Amino acid sequence: MKNNMMSKDTSLNRRQWFSAVIGAGALASAPPLSGQASKVQLSMCLSDNDRTRPLREGRVKADALDLVISTAHPSEMFWRELHFSEFDISEMSCSSLLMAIAHGDKRFVAIPVFTSRSFFHTGILIRADRGIEKPADLKGKKVAVPEYQQTAALWCRGALQHEFDVSPLDIDWYMERTEEMSHASATGFQPPKGLKFQRISETENIGSMLLAGKIDASLLYLNEVNLVDRSRVDLRNRSDVRTLFRDPSAEGVRYFKKTGFYPINHCVVFKREVADKYPWAVLNVFKAFDEAKNLVRDQGRAAANVYFDLGLLASEQKAALDTDPYAYGFKANRRVLDAITQFSFEQGLTPRKLQLDEVFHPATLDL
Repeated sequence: MKNNMMSKDTSLNRRQWFSAVIGAGALASAPPLSGQASKVQLSMCLSDNDRTRPLREGRVKADALDLVISTAHPSEMFWRELHFSEFDISEMSCSSLLMAIAHGDKRFVAIPVFTSRSFFHTGILIRADRGIEKPADLKGKKVAVPEYQQTAALWCRGALQHEFDVSPLDIDWYMERTEEMSHASATGFQPPKGLKFQRISETENIGSMLLAGKIDASLLYLNEVNLVDRSRVDLRNRSDVRTLFRDPSAEGVRYFKKTGFYPINHCVVFKREVADKYPWAVLNVFKAFDEAKNLVRDQGRAAANVYFDLGLLASEQKAALDTDPYAYGFKANRRVLDAITQFSFEQGLTPRKLQLDEVFHPATLDL
């Protein structure tokens, strides 16, 4: 498999050209720094979610920085950054970052900002006619995943193994993304030894294979179309496909109460050369992300006050709003970070369990 991370081939295929054009266009369209000559201009790419929106909309700014912000679907954003180091700062797949670092890629250094979280395993989809009633019934089944190495899949497999005794080796895996569109060529991914693994034909996708009965389940399914993933089949409101857990919310609550994990998906990375040149920018950007996230929290708590005033929510429940489900910082996330590095090693994605100081900028380790 060609490794774009190490390759000296400068030719661009069609999708690479498209990626380069988008990135160049973002910088070319940036407004001039009128009256802000002392600020350092850095490019940043973010996904669209509640916690990034205050930064993207300019309601929160990083001190002494002029951030030229692009927006992209996560799959596209990670692919572009992993293959081209296109942005000075970017959201990044936690799993892909761990793999890249473990295989000697030193281009990026992370800050403990986790803009996306979910109970990924509660969204596992199954065909309703395959006798799959509990996680253990996935043993021996054909299970698809968009990208084997992606963070959501890593957490799903971790939950299956540690909560339900279903090993990745118990499953027959089908991966949707082609070698060209996979993150694998930039992270050193190879299917772990002993894994039953095959790729889905380019003429099909997870949705079409589920509906045709060619696979039994999928760890996750991306309904939207983007640069990396293929055209979608809408699986919502179908009787022949359902979630493995009949009450996904209840399973999420059970998992959180038992493990304390609200699994992280995206972190934020600097190009190492940028962090080395502007070390002060690392904490300035962290503080900006934290301010943006706290702005959303404050708005949510303010909006909830009327429900307490009307007695629709009990006053003793107010204390729950003091908990920050998206807490940033190294210390608040130490256990979930230990878990993701352990799962990555257990699943053969990294050849060893990475130490967290290999991943995060030293200035952030006391946050």
